[in-house]
Amino acid sequence: MRALQVERFGPLSGLSLSDLPCPEPGPGQVRVKVAATGLGFVDGLKVQGLYQTRDPLPFIPGMEFSGVIETLGEGVEGRRIGDRVFGMTARGALAEYLVVQAGDLRAIPAGLDLAQAAAVPVNYLTASYALGEIAALRAGETLLVLGAAGGTGMAAVQLGKLMGARVIAAASTEAKRNAALAAGADAALDYGAPDWRDRLKELTAGAGVQVIFDGVGGDIGPLAFRSLAWRGRYLVIGFAAGKIPALPFNIALLKGAALMGVDSAQIRKWEPQAYAAAFARVMAGFESRQLPPPPLTALPFVQVREAFEAMAQRRAVGKLVVTFPNLPD
Repeated sequence: MRALQVERFGPLSGLSLSDLPCPEPGPGQVRVKVAATGLGFVDGLKVQGLYQTRDPLPFIPGMEFSGVIETLGEGVEGRRIGDRVFGMTARGALAEYLVVQAGDLRAIPAGLDLAQAAAVPVNYLTASYALGEIAALRAGETLLVLGAAGGTGMAAVQLGKLMGARVIAAASTEAKRNAALAAGADAALDYGAPDWRDRLKELTAGAGVQVIFDGVGGDIGPLAFRSLAWRGRYLVIGFAAGKIPALPFNIALLKGAALMGVDSAQIRKWEPQAYAAAFARVMAGFESRQLPPPPLTALPFVQVREAFEAMAQRRAVGKLVVTFPNLPD
């Protein structure tokens, strides 16, 4: 099978495809013919050896996937060959075939195709957990999404609207802002403009925002924190800008505000009930068609290096997904 195998940590320009043996499922496992793999900033950091933990070399990156079950391992029940499924794994999804535990798979919701399903697991779980379980976003509150045109940002825009919030999308280009508005945001602003906080003040009639969803970090974070309303909640999702900001604690004191970190990789371990609730919210939204399909940018597997570079340079709109040839119908 063709796979992206990382032999040594290094720059994205050194990524190349390899021919590897096709994996065989063990007891309780299934082999999935991969149709699409979702990419995130964590994947890019991992292949460069820049993430906070390192995968054992050699390894195949990729955590989010969709596909069709091709082979059942011994003792697997409740799954059939040909089932369309999606899910999350620790690594290995950037390959034509993937072996996973049968219990870790979910049926693809009605209304989503295979490529769209690969955009769901990390981004929508993160946004749902952050807004629902951590920030307790309430209908009628105002939500500011920084980096609103990225995969996680788009998920936050859509879920924020589903939960009844007024959503303000902040993004760096007009095309990205238009994409966020098309995804359901009520208003948009350019957080690179020198007067962006004045624009935000106008949009909130001077009241500030109750919840900020920040997947960007960098210099924008401390400024955005100052725009919170009293008892506002600031969600730290990631640092796509490449810089981890520092915050003077007195600002939190003056606003009675909370700074909340969100790490979707640890939810299932520490809060299984919250994990289940967050995922149930997402699945119900897609099944009812109240959540529209995830916006995405798709590239073929042979262009996986270009996909990583587009993600690192923040050129993609929506979730960046790598698709494999001969997608099942």
